[in-house]
Amino acid sequence: MPQASAVLAEPAAGSDFAPLLRQVRAAGLLDRRRGRYALAVAVDLLALAATAAGIVHVGDSWWTLLLAVPLAVFCARTAFTGHDSGHSQIAGTRRANRALGLVHADLLLGMSYGWWNDKHNRHHANPNHVDKDPDVGEGALVWTRRQAARRAGFAGWLTRHQAALFFPLLLLEGINLKVSGVRDLKRREPGQRRLETLLLTLHAAGYATLLLCAMSPGKAVVFALLHHALFGLHLGMVFAPNHKGMEMPDPDGERWGHLRRQVLTSRNVRGGPVTDWFMGGLNYQIEHHLFPSMPRAHLRLARPLVRAHCETVGLSYAETGLVDSYAQALRHMHDVGAPLREA
Repeated sequence: MPQASAVLAEPAAGSDFAPLLRQVRAAGLLDRRRGRYALAVAVDLLALAATAAGIVHVGDSWWTLLLAVPLAVFCARTAFTGHDSGHSQIAGTRRANRALGLVHADLLLGMSYGWWNDKHNRHHANPNHVDKDPDVGEGALVWTRRQAARRAGFAGWLTRHQAALFFPLLLLEGINLKVSGVRDLKRREPGQRRLETLLLTLHAAGYATLLLCAMSPGKAVVFALLHHALFGLHLGMVFAPNHKGMEMPDPDGERWGHLRRQVLTSRNVRGGPVTDWFMGGLNYQIEHHLFPSMPRAHLRLARPLVRAHCETVGLSYAETGLVDSYAQALRHMHDVGAPLREA
């Protein structure tokens, strides 16, 4: 399985990205932050354990449903760690990063690390490219008018109203992530398939045991649905502002260089420590796409270097507030469905 942008290839000498890369390396921003990640992982694991203990303590009560909120939040924190390990941000070896990813994704979340990492590799290589980026492929939602023109029936109805339906659909994303990963297992190599199947089974057994030992089957089902709905909503709210509504390369046009391809298709979200925490550092999406192996804590430090370099080479650097980032993404989705509404 390819590692998501594990090593940043040295750009050609004449590349407009090369001077920026030299600056970032000289500043030490590509160096590992193992101690910081160890602390973050420990805090997240303790929070998950405390939430599980709270579920057992409150027991068979509807008040237990309130604990679905912190469980969803810290599951998202776990997903961020799995994401960072997939980019080789944490450990110094591919094997160690893969082990961290398998534990955080498969065992703790019940989501296939192999499936997600392969999908995410392709996204990073060609963001917003309709033929190569799986995140802008046709699904429940579409991202270009050409895709929308092929929709009819119920799919056409979804496209006409996709901006209004976007956040409600995110409530299904937590379950979709798990189902998609399980369906993809048949494509994995036998050894990897067996390992991930084992870890996913252990997760399912542990999750079901926790809920069924703490509450009645009916409450357990409601809790699981609420937890996965909030988890999917949280992740969707993190990833939605990053690329939706940004430039989409023409599949038949010229091939963009690394700097142009990653900067013009990405959007940063301004904010302070709370925004950084809520979004797992992915609000610095431009920096993350330019330097995918950069530790999360260094992304905000790289921002002024990247922004200044973009000004020097005359490249637009998109950055806005959180609410406006959602507005821009929703306007794009609404515009894509316009021809169907007019028809």
